[in-house]
Amino acid sequence: MKITILAVGKVKEAFYRQAIAEFQKRLGRYCRLEIIEVADEKTPDHASCTEKIQILEKEGQKLLKYIREDAWVCTLAIDGIMLDSLELSEKIEKLGIEGISHIQFVIGGSLGLCDSILKQADFKLSFSKMTFPHQLMRVILLEQIYRSYRIMMKEPYHK
Repeated sequence: MKITILAVGKVKEAFYRQAIAEFQKRLGRYCRLEIIEVADEKTPDHASCTEKIQILEKEGQKLLKYIREDAWVCTLAIDGIMLDSLELSEKIEKLGIEGISHIQFVIGGSLGLCDSILKQADFKLSFSKMTFPHQLMRVILLEQIYRSYRIMMKEPYHK
């Protein structure tokens, strides 16, 4: 299975980069992992609603270049469906059984994702009703993908 994480923005903090690198290494035995970053747009303080929509659309256009028609696309969105770790593992496993060989997870920038990206989604996943920094969300997502594979393989992992 190939897993691609499409993300808006670069990871700046070293501790996030270290955590991401660790999960990339761990996931190497379970899947082919690819992380694609697109540049975020600068959001001015007190941006108007129109400016925010324009920023989302610009970021969305950058992401659309990488969304594959043959991939199963999962956007991370506050209004998505919340799954526990076992349910996420079962979903990834079921997709593989159904012949899906490529899953793309899409993480938006500080303003989220534009409607055109959300409409491309086969599934909208929510980790919480809370807002997380997109850099931290990348680490959380990778950890949950890793946990999913450990569950699928019936391997021990801390609870």
